[in-house]
Amino acid sequence: MNIDKRLRIVSYLAPNWFGFYQAIAAYLSRILPLETQLQQSEIDPLEDPQLFQDQIDLAFICGLPLIRYSQIVYHQLQTLVAPVMASSRYHNLPIYYADVIVNARSRIQRFADLSGKTFCYNDAGSNSGYNLLCHRLLQETDPQNFFGKTIQSGFHQRSIRWVVEGLADCAAIDSVVLEQELENSPELSQHLRVVDALGPSPMPPLVVAQRLGIALIEQMRLALLQPDAELQAVMAEFGVKRFAAVELEDYQILNQIYRTRACVSLSSISGNSRK
Repeated sequence: MNIDKRLRIVSYLAPNWFGFYQAIAAYLSRILPLETQLQQSEIDPLEDPQLFQDQIDLAFICGLPLIRYSQIVYHQLQTLVAPVMASSRYHNLPIYYADVIVNARSRIQRFADLSGKTFCYNDAGSNSGYNLLCHRLLQETDPQNFFGKTIQSGFHQRSIRWVVEGLADCAAIDSVVLEQELENSPELSQHLRVVDALGPSPMPPLVVAQRLGIALIEQMRLALLQPDAELQAVMAEFGVKRFAAVELEDYQILNQIYRTRACVSLSSISGNSRK
């Protein structure tokens, strides 16, 4: 095992869950015991030099960039666990959906009604915000000319606001992120409707650098599968029922979707695309 006394943890996921990741970092500090340092990344994991230089010990990461990264750099990252949400829609499994949202005042009722509309997405590397949507468009008669315009927002919470404010007609949002945003800002529920749900997809996992060694990795995994009362309280606040052990192979389906959507990209299916 080659680590110092501090675990470097990075979240590449939506910042409205950062408090949950802080609770996990604090829990690992209590049970290891090792100091933890958590930061919210502003960089795509596939562009993060810290990751490519193997300077990150643990990371909260979307499954799509994880599986793509693992095909570039072999045997660096290992999946640890993923949250299982308490809501019945998740069937006690580590899964989530991409909820397609529109403004509540809109006449849009179903996915087909989005034809010719303005779509906003967080970034092209996102599974829920982009990958699943492109894959869904393959079911349409003319996917290359489906949307009238696309806009890149940068992150899910901004996409939500743009739909509320009328800057975009629709967006595909990670269902867990959307539920947390509605929990944090209940007034948003009056301004949004979900017209479709794409998925399910395997839940974004917590991954660990393999250089930490089997013993420490298994200690962390077992600890998260049996959280203490303090962490359980935070889990309940975020609607998390439990953690489930996951494997890298569980995320291969996202790469398959990524490959099949290659013939459709939002830049090619919209008349006007900008950031």
